[in-house]
Amino acid sequence: MYVLGLSCYYHDGGAALVHDGQLVAAAEEERFNRKKHYSDFPKLAVEYCLREAGITIDQVDHIGFYEKPLVKFNRILETILACWPRTYFAWLKAMPLWLTQRLHIGSEIQKHLGVDQDILYCQHHLSHAASAFLVSPFEEAAIITADGVGEWTTTSWGRGCGSDMTMIKEIRFPHSIGLLFSAITAYLGFRVNDAEWKVMGLAPYGKPTYVDKFREVVDIKDDGSIRLDLRYFALAYSTTRTFTSRWEQLFGQPQRRTEAELTDFHRDIAHSGQKIIEEIMVKLATHVHRETGLDNLCLAGGVGLNCVANWRILKESGFKNIFIQPAAGDSGGALGTAFYIYNSVLKNQRVFRMDHALWGPSFADDEIEAALEGVGAAYDRVDNEEQLIERTVELLLGGQVVGWFQGRMEFGPRALGARSLLADARREDMKDVINAKVKFREAFRPFAPAIIRECAHEYFDMPEGLDAPYMLLVPKVREDKRSIIPAVTHADGTGRVQTVTEEQNGPYYRLIRAFGKRTGVPVLINTSFNVRGEPIVCTPEDAYNTFVNTGIDALVIGSFIVTQKPGAVDFEAGMRRSVALETAPANR
Repeated sequence: MYVLGLSCYYHDGGAALVHDGQLVAAAEEERFNRKKHYSDFPKLAVEYCLREAGITIDQVDHIGFYEKPLVKFNRILETILACWPRTYFAWLKAMPLWLTQRLHIGSEIQKHLGVDQDILYCQHHLSHAASAFLVSPFEEAAIITADGVGEWTTTSWGRGCGSDMTMIKEIRFPHSIGLLFSAITAYLGFRVNDAEWKVMGLAPYGKPTYVDKFREVVDIKDDGSIRLDLRYFALAYSTTRTFTSRWEQLFGQPQRRTEAELTDFHRDIAHSGQKIIEEIMVKLATHVHRETGLDNLCLAGGVGLNCVANWRILKESGFKNIFIQPAAGDSGGALGTAFYIYNSVLKNQRVFRMDHALWGPSFADDEIEAALEGVGAAYDRVDNEEQLIERTVELLLGGQVVGWFQGRMEFGPRALGARSLLADARREDMKDVINAKVKFREAFRPFAPAIIRECAHEYFDMPEGLDAPYMLLVPKVREDKRSIIPAVTHADGTGRVQTVTEEQNGPYYRLIRAFGKRTGVPVLINTSFNVRGEPIVCTPEDAYNTFVNTGIDALVIGSFIVTQKPGAVDFEAGMRRSVALETAPANR
């Protein structure tokens, strides 16, 4: 039996294909069409999934969509009517889209796929819950979902057992943890639904100066439930603003203009807002642990990508184990929908456990060589993996930034060792080098440490053997190690760690281990193989283009090493293009 799950039309479009309970493939559309956060129908992602399985769409037994459009339309309509006439312009914008497309999503999907079979619909937060629990290692677990909003639900919790899930409580729109964080993001001049993680990156540089003012914006109960003071929010009636002038009056400054200088005020807002989000999530998780009495927690939804809050949940809520799958946001809804249909609706036993994120396309050496020949690249071929790794280690020891392109592409927003930029974490200047010459982005943006799992507890304040493969936990770097790996130690002494095992990603693990044998430090900088404003690379052509147009020193792609570029890199032009891409209106 084949089940195809789809997420699209709102945030990140994606597709996932399940065969007899096993995940075959999963990917976001943006990786194929090169339009970051692409939200329309994931045509290329679907084609890839079918190609990976070696089937046609006619062989798919069930097709599922990650939301219930009619319920969502009901929420939008009720909200518009409740706030009329302030919602007049929201009405003008929303109604044509809904009447021509979104009320007919089933027929839209059928048309795109060329099928006439029924489309199944899963509630948004149920798809989030399924994306975490049904692929987790737990037979029984508590479940928390939190994001901006689905149909009506913004946060929910419940429990899962076997193939069944029961959601017990929920918070409904407009009271939303995700929308609160979006308002903070927008106030700081960052792009909503794209740059919330910039707030997390900026937060360690600030102080909790405005925590009390945030408490005027949101009322937080002991059980983690919240109520927003809607006088500070424009969520109910505006399609362009998330907060009101009252918000700006409360905090004492207007919204930061995009690309304007970041001051101590902005750093303090980021720090204070992040602290509030952490407080909400820790209180919610503590309450859920107390109510369920379970040791295991599965977490999903866009807020599940807040890795600082995740670490505090693990440390403080009472749960012993936590599982967050790598595509916790909307693209993961495709994954959840497929498994919900297969396991929960059709009552099939769970047989799959997600223990890595490598569910995208891979490219054989002959395909890579053909691509390199096609662009006229000069390259060396190294068919022996041990030699390839040793040469890569030499590049890293020489202070070079290496584009590492190996195996199947990652599913989710993080580069996890298949489409990564790697560098020496011991070099304090490397963070600034990568930000300025490769990523063309703000200097405060942090990088993740990738470490072989058996050594993680020696460098980070975490239990021995704890698995953190998806960069979704942020423990403290041990004090005696901070000077050893300064390039991946945040301003507050933490690190967004990625633990790596041979089973999860063999070549990547062996590279880090070899670097550790040479240096005594089994840690590398790992950041996504892309530039600011663009998706992570997917194909060999994407990788080579990024290599030649940035300050990346070497490209290690399959069995090939590329170090020569056809001309000098225009860093200023690269910066301008990256800024333009990132600040352009979102495709939503």
